[in-house]
Amino acid sequence: MAGDVAPQQVSVAQTLYTALAGGDADRVRDLLDTEFVGRTAPGLPLGLGGTYHGPDDMIGNFWWRLGRTFRARAEPESFDLLPDNRLQVCGTYRGICRPTGRELNAEFIHILTFAESGKITRLRQLTDTAIWCDAFDGGEVTTFPGYSMPTITELETIEYSVEHGVAQVIINRPEHRNAINLRMAEETLAVARAIEADPRVRAVLIAGNGQALSVGGDIDYFTSALPGTIGALTSKMTEPFHECFRILDRLDVPIVTAAHGSVAGGGLGFVYAADITVAAAGTVFCTAFSAIGLSGDGGGTWSLPRLIGPVRARRMYLENLRVDAELAEQWGLVAEVVDADTVREYALSKARKLAAGPTRGFALQRKLLRESVSNTLSEQLRAETDGLAVSGKTRDAQQAIEAFISKKPPTFEGR
Repeated sequence: MAGDVAPQQVSVAQTLYTALAGGDADRVRDLLDTEFVGRTAPGLPLGLGGTYHGPDDMIGNFWWRLGRTFRARAEPESFDLLPDNRLQVCGTYRGICRPTGRELNAEFIHILTFAESGKITRLRQLTDTAIWCDAFDGGEVTTFPGYSMPTITELETIEYSVEHGVAQVIINRPEHRNAINLRMAEETLAVARAIEADPRVRAVLIAGNGQALSVGGDIDYFTSALPGTIGALTSKMTEPFHECFRILDRLDVPIVTAAHGSVAGGGLGFVYAADITVAAAGTVFCTAFSAIGLSGDGGGTWSLPRLIGPVRARRMYLENLRVDAELAEQWGLVAEVVDADTVREYALSKARKLAAGPTRGFALQRKLLRESVSNTLSEQLRAETDGLAVSGKTRDAQQAIEAFISKKPPTFEGR
């Protein structure tokens, strides 16, 4: 390492490589400037060489796609300061190509440019792309044509908007009863990232256009699979879909889902993600996986036993049990059942009401309820005490107590 290298830049760079190796997308995003531009080596396999604009584009369309095909890590070996607030990092990519099992051992040079904030605003990658292509040669059998990770301005299967503090996520493949294909799976992740990054969002509504919230995976999509490769195809689709649910789970704002028509397979994930699900009368819920010989996705094997109990969950999975809205309410799968003609507007009004509530308090409530699954009673009592100490300092709590004493309705500002 050169003696005049800025220690802070080296620390940021080392943190970046550690986060990439661990698949920590949130940490990587924190290190990149909002105006980040990445330029990767022309000639990389899968068409990955090119220019990427913004952290999400680089993470989703380059690093995530690269990681789906190569189990490799960038191991930095030297750091040298360059003019104009740049850092040159030399090292080696080491790992294997997943489809072929061939070893990858390719040297790299990364030129990192830093903003005044200390975040990385540019990355230029130089590497021997012939080594990458040799490792990947013959790997097309287990790769599939698909979409590059879309941005929030390129949505085709989801209608997304934020109004009055409510992020509305409307599934929009009505001609397919909102069946989930790769494009929709990737768009759910783009939307989840947008919600997480938008300070205007104080509540979320999930609903669907057409006859159903979602009937689950698009069977027509799987007809593109080569014999014996359905497992790899479903894995490719569920990676972004499941990352969406990880993000929704850790949001600081409440989520309301409006369920109607058929809700099946992975489409049930939109129910599991919600704090409150409102179902239209006549809605039918079904895991559906046994009917097509698959094991399940959308977080159902974790969420369903916790919502309705393990015995009922086993019946829904193994017997492919169809559960109507009224029974779903009795079992605790949904919060309430309303008229089918009003379910969307009713759920939206509920989301708006939550958006006008004490969102800092809601965030802590969601965290407490989420962590209670793995905590002992003693740990949970301590967490509640700590949560009260934090929420009690908020302006919302102070004003609400004053309003209560004055016998006036409180006004919450989310701070």
